[in-house]
Amino acid sequence: MRVFVTGATGFIGSAIVQELIRAGHKVLGLARTDAAADALRRAGVDPHRGDLSDADSLMAGARSCDGVIHTAFIHDFSNIAAAGTTDRLAIEALGKALQNSDKPLVVASGVAHLKPGEIGTENDAPDPHTSASHRIASEVSTLALAQRGVRASVLRLPPSVHGVGDHGFVPALIRVAREKGESAYVGDGLNRWPAVHRLDAALVFKLALERGLAGARYHGVAEQGVPARDIAAVIGRRLQVPVVSKTRAQIPEHFGWIGHFFAIDCPASSLLTQQALGWQALQPGLLADLDNPRYFDA
Repeated sequence: MRVFVTGATGFIGSAIVQELIRAGHKVLGLARTDAAADALRRAGVDPHRGDLSDADSLMAGARSCDGVIHTAFIHDFSNIAAAGTTDRLAIEALGKALQNSDKPLVVASGVAHLKPGEIGTENDAPDPHTSASHRIASEVSTLALAQRGVRASVLRLPPSVHGVGDHGFVPALIRVAREKGESAYVGDGLNRWPAVHRLDAALVFKLALERGLAGARYHGVAEQGVPARDIAAVIGRRLQVPVVSKTRAQIPEHFGWIGHFFAIDCPASSLLTQQALGWQALQPGLLADLDNPRYFDA
């Protein structure tokens, strides 16, 4: 199968690319810059020039392939609504190119927009009261494509996708702890973050591409929920700083933008995904992976 991958040079996308190549697939990767195109060639990937706002380039890439994995997203938290709109329009362009083909389209989403405090499953629709309205719109657009002859599915990821090269939420927490001289959690710190290693995430994307059903939701979740207090404890021990609790009122001043995410209680299950796709997580868990000097190299 020839697969078009958006976000192919990213933290998760680059792992997906290698998983696809190992499985014998050919990969066409979206490249926004010459540097990205060169990186893709070195990885054994054919580059396809374009970006998420270029519907024509997205449609051309999708039409030339047997399936699509969409992981690219503009992570601009200062204008997340605009980033969400770009994402939704990109999904619609990919879907237009694939309609009536029964070709697979797997779109990355997240579990953090499910109802907080409850163990989210693949059968759960997004919580309409969540602040992640951009992700909800993208999910709705993706699943609607199943009615247009696209084998479209959503693959939700947890807040922490960890592993070598991680530059997401956990490294942001480490930076805050280093700057503030203390590693903090919110309240009693028992709110839970699900997690998955990037290599396990790459495998479930491949399986969803190969075996996924139209209109399905899948969860790339290896650990149902790691307490925030335990994450803070590893960070504190590694940095040799105190581990402390902060009130919700103290979140903005202490954590900045990451505080909202770190305070979420969003446990999630992947049992149905494991059963449907035959997926099993094999890599180290979040705390074991975090307890590694590479996360703390200044």
